[in-house]
Amino acid sequence: MAFAVLGAIAFSGKAIIVKLAYRHGVDAVTLIMYRMLFALPIFAAMAWWASRGQAPLAQRDWLGVLGLGVSGYYLASFLDFAGLAYISASLERLILYLNPTIVLLLGWALYGRGIRARQALGMALSYCGVVLVFGMELRGQQGAHAAWGAVLVLGSALSYAVYLVYSGEMVKRLGALRLVGLATTVACVLCLLQFALLRPWSAALVAPQVLWLSVLNATLCTAVPVLLVMMAIERIGASAAAQTGMVGPMSTLLMGAWLLDEPFTLWVAAGTALVIAGIFVFTRAPRRV
Repeated sequence: MAFAVLGAIAFSGKAIIVKLAYRHGVDAVTLIMYRMLFALPIFAAMAWWASRGQAPLAQRDWLGVLGLGVSGYYLASFLDFAGLAYISASLERLILYLNPTIVLLLGWALYGRGIRARQALGMALSYCGVVLVFGMELRGQQGAHAAWGAVLVLGSALSYAVYLVYSGEMVKRLGALRLVGLATTVACVLCLLQFALLRPWSAALVAPQVLWLSVLNATLCTAVPVLLVMMAIERIGASAAAQTGMVGPMSTLLMGAWLLDEPFTLWVAAGTALVIAGIFVFTRAPRRV
């Protein structure tokens, strides 16, 4: 349980680090390039370790890894980083926390899977909470920019949900660690290519604080929580480990108020409580087979 809680808190710290880096005049393309540059050796080593003694990938598997790397890690990460330039870390975490409900809606739209009443209730509660916090940001300093930021982060959540929907079969064939290592390596390479195509090399000259924050993001908020959650699942199971994810939005809210001076109002607290309660109700509902 301690591994799972620490993993959830470490994951939630990513938004805080991104917001701190933006204070040094860096943009999303450059920032995500540095994060993926420092994370690439870790993910490549993960892919190599998990591939030892395994059969080579077939062509369809390479195509699947490429597609999942684009949707699950490259596009989802870039849209998330871009959205954080316009909205608070707390709102970003709440939107991403809706991911299980987006997966269910995709299953309903693509495969005609049913939605139970308790799941619908959980979605209604969680979406009301996000709307409440979003409404407060529309009235704040960001104003109309908050709408664009929320759209970008919602696109990130949708992109990652697509990854989750289509990764099930490949996880069975390749294994979770091998698939994650390969897909994230693809995403790292794409982020480096994106920077090379869209920015002059002089854009890589950033403040030293950006470099250190990117190292922290690549390790403490990316590689370390992946390992912590995996170790937690081995000890307490996936279901119990997933429940500790509720710590994430609250830890982001507290760290945002402490490190970023983001407003910690009654409305923000109420919206966060609604989202957490809604996802709790949603995940406790029995699933349709």
